[in-house]
Amino acid sequence: MLVAENLHKTYRRHAVRVPVLNGLNLEVKAGEFLSVVGASGSGKSTLLHLLGTLDAPDAGRVLLDGRRVDDLPGRERDALRNRTFGYIFQFYHLLPELNVLDNVLMPAYIGHSVVGWWKSRSRWRARALELLRKVGLTHRLAHRPRELSGGEMQRAAVARALLTNPRVLLADEPTGNLDAGTGGEIVRLLRDLNREDGVTIVMVTHNLEIVSATDRVVRMVGGVVTEDTPATPRPFPHPRLAAV
Repeated sequence: MLVAENLHKTYRRHAVRVPVLNGLNLEVKAGEFLSVVGASGSGKSTLLHLLGTLDAPDAGRVLLDGRRVDDLPGRERDALRNRTFGYIFQFYHLLPELNVLDNVLMPAYIGHSVVGWWKSRSRWRARALELLRKVGLTHRLAHRPRELSGGEMQRAAVARALLTNPRVLLADEPTGNLDAGTGGEIVRLLRDLNREDGVTIVMVTHNLEIVSATDRVVRMVGGVVTEDTPATPRPFPHPRLAAV
């Protein structure tokens, strides 16, 4: 479904070149929950940004269903990011001036003209409310991010990422800013969404305790994939989501 072929990426800091990806190859299957692990600086987040067209490789290509997407015109890449890819970030990136419901609706606001939004607003609101019910936040609709716990903010971010029914969910350290118990519940939530809705998930993490919930684990070292193995299932010793 999603393929990275011979990806290279180098960042430049003044006169210093910092190679990050060095000919990386990766295939993601439809409906898979994939973990990408590795030390800090191994290129995990850069890989995620290239897969989701947030950035472009220096060489190589990214394919979605056999079609190259990393070199599409800007407007087409914008549409992909709004409808095909959903993003979850370590630090949530919720807008502080908006309440939970409006934060979740943000992809629909961005993806429509003013007229288009008003014509379809009832449908999008119903979709947002259903997702907030699924992640256990119906009691927080009118609250702003500063009034939420870390786990609640991340669940709101998950709902926002799923609003447009994306085919691929890209999660960059989704538990990195949470305690172990809350982080385990976020990963269990992602696992449930993957199984129930068939969303393909690529999760970057440095936490080896949570990868057992996923289907496959790839390890990155020096900007390439060095190991690709099935995950070893084992239960999380954490409380249910409702208790977070």
